[in-house]
Amino acid sequence: MTKTVVLCGYETIKDALINHADAFSDRPITPVTDKLLGNNGVVFSSGENWKVMRRFALSALRDYGMGRKAIENKIIEEAECLVQKLKSYEGKPFDNLTCINAAVANIIVSILLSHRFEYEDPTILRLMGVTNENVRLLGSPWIRMYNSFPSLMDWLPGAHRTVFGNIREFQKFIRATFTKQKKELDVNDQRNLVDAFLAKQQEGKPESEYYHNDNLTVLVGNLFAAGMETTSTTLRWGLLLMIKYPEIQQKVHNEIERVIGLAPPQMEHRKQMPYTDAVINEIQRFGDIVPGNLPRATTEDVTFRGYFLPKGTLVIPLLHSTLRDKTYFEKPEEFYPEHFLDSKGNFKKNEAFIPFSIGKRSCAGETLAKMELFLFFTTLLQNFTFKPTAGAKLDLSPALGATNSPKPFEICATSRK
Repeated sequence: MTKTVVLCGYETIKDALINHADAFSDRPITPVTDKLLGNNGVVFSSGENWKVMRRFALSALRDYGMGRKAIENKIIEEAECLVQKLKSYEGKPFDNLTCINAAVANIIVSILLSHRFEYEDPTILRLMGVTNENVRLLGSPWIRMYNSFPSLMDWLPGAHRTVFGNIREFQKFIRATFTKQKKELDVNDQRNLVDAFLAKQQEGKPESEYYHNDNLTVLVGNLFAAGMETTSTTLRWGLLLMIKYPEIQQKVHNEIERVIGLAPPQMEHRKQMPYTDAVINEIQRFGDIVPGNLPRATTEDVTFRGYFLPKGTLVIPLLHSTLRDKTYFEKPEEFYPEHFLDSKGNFKKNEAFIPFSIGKRSCAGETLAKMELFLFFTTLLQNFTFKPTAGAKLDLSPALGATNSPKPFEICATSRK
């Protein structure tokens, strides 16, 4: 049995992931990830392959997304499409999962493929469907059983077979897409991340051996799932918390009216909106989307805080322990935006707020995610007052899955314009 170490508390996690970054930078090999992904992509790979794919992903996300005015404009446009979709419900109850997922998915799809899907497009509905189903099932006992008894479970029915089938279907779509793009490729006019990867294949440099089709297939799947799931889940937590705490929603409305008025929200507004900024941070803290982070593995024998950890030790940095730490958050079990405000109402950072993790394995899309959260959230709150359905019991306990997502809920959006 693999030895496992759980890291609790901000200081301990920071010590491991920052001060001993190299020693804690691998991913453990599990039967499920090995069968599905091998040592490909960026999320679950290790060693030199991970280093090359991480560098490429950060570079491509920067070139085609993060921090660029073009992607900010794309998010603003997509947010307006989402507003029109919500207006079509005319204040009647609706399930917000599909439309929010689709809006967020369109941003990462534009970076990966230079494409946008209509919210009812069967292709994006299917891709989101298999992704959401896998996120839910990957937290199930079936997967834990598979990781313990893979040879036996290969012969048995169960949710693990659904997960494997979903991954195969998703990868089939990715392969068909990049095969088509390869035929159209102009290395002097790279339109998106897939084009940039295909161009790398042709460079003939020592690193080119890592730019093979299996890595591209898994990398695109990694970025789609990570780019859609966590951001859309955070937005859905945001809507649930706004209808749970209407007085907080009203304060956000007031700040939007005072700072932005009727103009489209832009990133330059954020520094003038400390309360809204604090609310978004608190949504992330309270929602606690990835409480156990993704597991790490030690790359070498290491002595850490007096304990000897052999190479290959499985390490779980428990982000939940930092986001609920009383030392850093006055009311850790409550939704309390004042965690991120000083006595004068100015925004204040909190070093224990690490929802994107820290160190060499921190979220590659953190900058993009922050941009999406601010622009989507403020645009929705600018345009609508969100209310619960009649007689609804608002449950803030998370659904079972690989991430902490809200349980399904319907919502009413009343237009404010």
